[in-house]
Amino acid sequence: MRALLILLLLWMPVAAQAQKLVADLSQRNVEITANFDGSDILIYGAIKGDTVQPDLAPVDVIIAISGPNEAVTVRKKNKRLGIWVNTEAVEVAKAPSFYAVATTGPLDEVLAAQEDLRFQISIERAIYAVGAPPEIEDAGAFTEALIRLREKNELYQQNEGSVRLFDQTLFSTTLNMPANLVEGVYPMRIFLTREGQVVGRLATFIDVRKVGIERWIYDLAHNQPLVYGILSLAIAIAAGWLASAFFRYLRF
Repeated sequence: MRALLILLLLWMPVAAQAQKLVADLSQRNVEITANFDGSDILIYGAIKGDTVQPDLAPVDVIIAISGPNEAVTVRKKNKRLGIWVNTEAVEVAKAPSFYAVATTGPLDEVLAAQEDLRFQISIERAIYAVGAPPEIEDAGAFTEALIRLREKNELYQQNEGSVRLFDQTLFSTTLNMPANLVEGVYPMRIFLTREGQVVGRLATFIDVRKVGIERWIYDLAHNQPLVYGILSLAIAIAAGWLASAFFRYLRF
């Protein structure tokens, strides 16, 4: 019995190492400038160890990237006396400003439901809706509406089958980050699954920052709002005066 226990303890580290992931990105810093129109980031990596074994099922890779969380109020409009008005609202306490999931296959096939619940990988699991008034029967519909709106703006993406896996060892995919990103740290999680179960994972991040004139304007607006307001007013007055002078010049 003691010999069997020793063999088991010796085998466990080897098994853990066999599921080790290594990964890198074509760029870890995304700079938001005046002409920023989005960015494509190549994500690539390898699965260390012997994953191709006759007695084991093939592995799959899932990559999830999340933007900074924010609270969102989702409102429902109804027609009252011929006018569209807000009638119901649900507070979504934690909604990622950006969320993308890329997989080697259909998400419901490469990830078991209990593993999704445990690691909160799918878009639906990454969002928490709270604060619904008791008179609202289907609060989940508000979360679904938020997902649809952000999918339309490419802020939420579920790219099934976009991760290429070569010889059960090397993987790669391209992440498209839209222009309307929120500044902050974007955690990235990479999961290795076998028959829907997570057998390995890795965490890293992408840093999204404003630079140049955008950085200066953002800092001025948040740190010196009075100066920002006066400057904005002065620019508006100057622009109005120049436009008036230009049209007066055209008359003569």
